[in-house]
Amino acid sequence: MLITPANQAVVNFSKAADGLLPAMVQHPLSGEVLMQGYMNSEALAHTLSHQRVTFFSRSKQRLWTKGESSEHFLQVVSVHTDCDQDSLLIRALPLGPTCHLGSRSCFSDEHSTPMLQTLMDTISSRRNADPSSSYTASLFAAGIKRAAQKVGEEGVEVALAATAGDNHELLNESADLLYHLLVVLAARDLSLNDVLAVLQKRHQPASTSS
Repeated sequence: MLITPANQAVVNFSKAADGLLPAMVQHPLSGEVLMQGYMNSEALAHTLSHQRVTFFSRSKQRLWTKGESSEHFLQVVSVHTDCDQDSLLIRALPLGPTCHLGSRSCFSDEHSTPMLQTLMDTISSRRNADPSSSYTASLFAAGIKRAAQKVGEEGVEVALAATAGDNHELLNESADLLYHLLVVLAARDLSLNDVLAVLQKRHQPASTSS
């Protein structure tokens, strides 16, 4: 359920003995879990009104806005509660590293990261690698025209497989197309998240003038 200032009273803080409910923060584009904290009703109200994720710090015993010292704020996109209204999901864009250790997420091992994000990270790590060390590194070394050419080739292969009705080949060629597209984006200092941001803007209904 989407939580707004108008309906925030539906969140059931009484289910927790200390009045604190778990709040997970998720990147709205990649789906990556960034961190977890705890909120009381005041922290939720502050988060909704200021559009920056604010927790109740159990160690400080006060409201704590993520980034208040580092300025690595978490800019709120939306807040949701689960079916029992006793836990929170905050979709937020990180303005810098989320973890105090300097990583993008507090859950930073490769097994906790969404697959596409892991693939993007791996591709980016190959940008300055020895061209003989991997196919990805060789694509970067050859220049963006070579990677762009591969996107064109794989796009044709996807179309042919779809037309032929060969699902196995369609899946394989689609995987090749997506991989080479990610290489092209990385070569231009972009990522799939930037593409998703464009799609998100297109999906949002146009505002109507009063």
